[in-house]
Amino acid sequence: MKKIPLIDIRSFLAIVTFGLLLVVLAACGSSSADSAEKPEEIRLDYAYYSPTSLVLKKFGWAEEEFKEDGIDVTWALSQGSNKALEFLNSDSVDFGSTAGAAALMSKANGAPIKNVYLYSKPEWTALVTNKDSGITSVQDLKGKKVAATLGTDPYIFLLRTLDAEGVSPDDIEIVNLQHGDGASALTSGSVDAWAGLDPHMARLELESGAELFYRNADFNTYGFLNVREEFAEKYPEYVERVIKVYEKARKWAIENPDELAELVAEEAGISVDVAKIQMERNDFSQPVPGDVQKTAILEAGKVLQAGEVIKADADIEKLTDELIDPSFAEEVVE
Repeated sequence: MKKIPLIDIRSFLAIVTFGLLLVVLAACGSSSADSAEKPEEIRLDYAYYSPTSLVLKKFGWAEEEFKEDGIDVTWALSQGSNKALEFLNSDSVDFGSTAGAAALMSKANGAPIKNVYLYSKPEWTALVTNKDSGITSVQDLKGKKVAATLGTDPYIFLLRTLDAEGVSPDDIEIVNLQHGDGASALTSGSVDAWAGLDPHMARLELESGAELFYRNADFNTYGFLNVREEFAEKYPEYVERVIKVYEKARKWAIENPDELAELVAEEAGISVDVAKIQMERNDFSQPVPGDVQKTAILEAGKVLQAGEVIKADADIEKLTDELIDPSFAEEVVE
């Protein structure tokens, strides 16, 4: 029997070993690719106070973005920041649209959320009263009923306004109503004033001559797109891809103001004239959160803390830093 040279045996074993190694590596790579985590669905909210969310939903750009991944996109209507935060806290949505200060309040109460994008800088709230009500200043609210939706930017706007004008919240009766109900209560005379929110506010201006007797754009906190921290930690790539489609919607909104007003009117069931007023009070130019937003949220947080809405021992600065995370938007926004 012919002997196989020792060198040939060694070469054969080396080849076999190398082949097995390639098989193992391929299997590992396949396993890694197969197990690369991706969500089964991405759950977004849409809101009449977030015009870019309406654009995104209308054109189906999120669905297009994730179709090849086999990821479903589902939508939930947020009637206000408080509802969006309820959805986020109950794990009913992955992304929720809120006012910045409302997000801070929720964060202070332990909500596991972070702001990763700005859908607009709105002047979406003011203090509103009926024509000929006799209310012309914040001082005139003493002893009056004022409607506001607790936990939302109009409510926070009301508290900041009272603080700035030296009026105690105890001097008025705050009636907790959802935004649309607050508008109706003002029209019917059930309340004397209302911390309004567009588009309801713009509608009352046109339909009943309601007057915005106190305005301060700086007291309106920004429109935040919040994500659940768990989602952001698990699927950072998909956070960036959601921002990518939001960016497409933002640019469309800037380039098509008339069509945007028509879309908002259609979705919210309001007139185009009302929608135009609402859109004129939105600035879509700055989508990346940063120091300006942190300053605005800090100031709102101080008032909320003084009003015992946020606990006295809460570290507002730390909460703000934990809430606002520009890193995802910085990777996407050109």
